[in-house]
Amino acid sequence: MLTKGSLVRIVRLVDGVQVDPTGKLPGRGAYIHRQRTCWQKALKGSLANALKVTLSAADLESLQAYMQTLPPDEAQEHVSMD
Repeated sequence: MLTKGSLVRIVRLVDGVQVDPTGKLPGRGAYIHRQRTCWQKALKGSLANALKVTLSAADLESLQAYMQTLPPDEAQEHVSMD
């Protein structure tokens, strides 16, 4: 189950996009799970679609820098049903 603490809000502003740690900045927002694999997928296009914007090189650079501050993905536990 996802909780508010497990998501990061990204907001579209007039001068680009940025991480919104408070979750209170005005503007169109989107949420990404705090896992690097989720960020990698989002930065390939789904984030731009959600924000209805074309991400600039500067936007991508700053978002990728933030992504690198996240802890590595935890190992996914798989439950097998026999």
